[in-house]
Amino acid sequence: MSNYPTPIFIFSLPRSGSTLLQRLLAAHEQIATVSESHLLLPFLYTLKRDGVYSAYNHRFTVWAFEEFCRDLPDGIATYRAEIRELALRLYAKAAKEETAYFVDKAAAYHLIAPEIMQLFPEAKFIFLWRNPLAVAASLIDSWKNGQWNLYEHDVRLYEGLPQLIDAYTQHTNNVVALRYEDLLQQPEQEMARVFAYLQLPFDAEITETFAQVQLKGRTGDSVGMAKYKTLNQEPLQKWKQTLANPLRKAWSRRYLQQIGSAQLASIGYDLDELHQAIKDTPISTQHLFSDLLRMPYGVLYRYLEGPLLRHKWQRWRNGQRVYAHK
Repeated sequence: MSNYPTPIFIFSLPRSGSTLLQRLLAAHEQIATVSESHLLLPFLYTLKRDGVYSAYNHRFTVWAFEEFCRDLPDGIATYRAEIRELALRLYAKAAKEETAYFVDKAAAYHLIAPEIMQLFPEAKFIFLWRNPLAVAASLIDSWKNGQWNLYEHDVRLYEGLPQLIDAYTQHTNNVVALRYEDLLQQPEQEMARVFAYLQLPFDAEITETFAQVQLKGRTGDSVGMAKYKTLNQEPLQKWKQTLANPLRKAWSRRYLQQIGSAQLASIGYDLDELHQAIKDTPISTQHLFSDLLRMPYGVLYRYLEGPLLRHKWQRWRNGQRVYAHK
C-alpha cells in the first residue's frame, strides 16, 4: 500500500518533553498522532526472553515461537516484516487520509529502539534529551507529589538512557536530536531544524497553536498538557529545588557518576557543570524525613518486586487464587 504515512518515532526518557514535542509536530496538518500507542512493545517482546513476567511461561513461549518461525519462508525476518505491515496499516487507519507522517512514541520504546530503527529504515527518528537530573526530579514531582519514588523507575533511569544514547550514536547521520532546554529557550530555531529534517515547511505559529492540539487517549503527559499551555521556561530550574535535600544531592552525584562524562557529553551536557549546579543549590530539609523511610523501602521494593507483590495481595483480598509469575 503506497499511501501509508511515514512513521516518526520520538525516543526519549519520560518527563523529557516528548508530549510537548509531539503536540508541536501534530500542529502541522501533514502530521497525525495519538497519545501513546505502545503498539510495538508486545510484538517485539515476543522475541525477548527477559523482561516479561506473566501468568504463562514467557521464556518457553519465546522458544516455541522461534520454533514456529523456523518453518516460515524467511524465518524470523518474515515475522518482523508482518509486524511492520501491521503497524503501518494501523498508523494509516489512525491518521487522516493523505497525511504524510504519523508520530508514534512511548517512554518504554527505549527498550526496543534498535529493533524499531531496523524495522522502519524509512522512518524519521527524533531523539529528545533532557538534563538527567531534571528528568529524575520531574518523575518525583509529577507522579508522587514530591515524595521519593525513583526506585520505581530504575529501568528508565539506569538502562533507558544508555540504551537511547547507544541507538543515537550508531545512527547519527539518519536522525535529528534536540535538547528539551533548547526547545523551551529557542523553540522556533529548534523546530525549524526538525521540520527541515522532515522536509516539511515550517510555520513559526505552531509554537503557539500547539496548545490547541488535543491528543486522543489517556496515556502520555496529562500533567504537562494540563499545566503548560505555552512554551514556559519554568521547568528549567525547578529540578534543583526538588533535589535539594542532602540525601537527594548525594543520590544525584552518584547518578551522574553512573552515567559518566562521555555519555553526558554525547547528548550535550557537562558532568562538571551539573555537579557544580548540585553544589550551588542551597540545602533544604524538605522531604528529608520521608526520604529516610522511602529510600530503604525502595531497596525492598526493587528486590521483592513491589508491583508483583501488590498484584498478589489484591488477588488474595478479592478471594482469588494467588499464583507464581514466570
